[in-house]
Amino acid sequence: MNFNWKKLGRVFNPLEVQGKSFLKEFAQAPSVVIFDAFVRVYFSCRPSPDRNGQYVSYSAYVDLDKNDLFNIIRVSDEPILKLGELGTFDEFGTYPVSVVKCDNEYRAYYAGWTRCESVPFNVAIGMAVSHNEGITFNKMGNGPILSYTPDEPFILSGPKIRFFNNKWYLFYIAGRRWVLDNGKPEPVYKIRMATSDDGYNWTKHNSDLILDILDENEAQASPDVIFLNGKYHMFFCYRYGTGYRGKERGYRIGYASSADLISWEREDIKAGIDVSATGWDSEMVSYPHVFELGGKVYMLYLGNQVGREGFGIAELT
Repeated sequence: MNFNWKKLGRVFNPLEVQGKSFLKEFAQAPSVVIFDAFVRVYFSCRPSPDRNGQYVSYSAYVDLDKNDLFNIIRVSDEPILKLGELGTFDEFGTYPVSVVKCDNEYRAYYAGWTRCESVPFNVAIGMAVSHNEGITFNKMGNGPILSYTPDEPFILSGPKIRFFNNKWYLFYIAGRRWVLDNGKPEPVYKIRMATSDDGYNWTKHNSDLILDILDENEAQASPDVIFLNGKYHMFFCYRYGTGYRGKERGYRIGYASSADLISWEREDIKAGIDVSATGWDSEMVSYPHVFELGGKVYMLYLGNQVGREGFGIAELT
């Protein structure tokens, strides 16, 4: 199967939002939950940096008209999660987040990050629950549900929650090493998976799912899996380990398929989407999220500067 995505345009630009101090720029890692009357897109954003140029990251949402996904019904009035307490793993940010409905509640799996001294940050994966239709979430505790181990020593991030064959699947990324880019440390991370019977207690599979094609310092992120035509399909993004903030080495969207969710065959040529010649997504495309609505399949994705100017949508043709 070769995919072909028709870009429909940019859906949401955070730079156009007024009156929300927590949402000044970036709309990163979009993730959809479909309600009866609208499509809710969760994403991560940032307020203005502090006096030292340091950012924090919040998670929020935008509701889209089901009949016109470019019609924005509302933007959340506050972040869906509070930042963590002093010294906790999510003290400085919640990014990204993946939300799923389970019975009468909504569960959010999110990456919480904290600042470090020798490297810029570290990340682990937390969980929170909502009982008010996904407007705000309460954390399960002050610590993560997936954290560092000898095999995964840092940066557990990018959670994407899925439910297949009566089992919970959490696709995520795990850090491998830090590399220096003109003296600045940059992280290298690979796609991994954990499974659960209840969504609370997880078993890591402890292996990288996707082979590198660039080099050993290729960084992979945002693994998003759907089941279609008898096979599992993963869309993800990848970049070079260094110099990736320009067009030539920036994020691109990759593709892999699997019959059992364990062994994956990577064939990026089948992904069917790339950067545009000009405009907001002319330098990079990244953080894909695929969902079905009204008999059609759509992809939300980020453009230049990893979502500083928002996210767009493409339709599978």
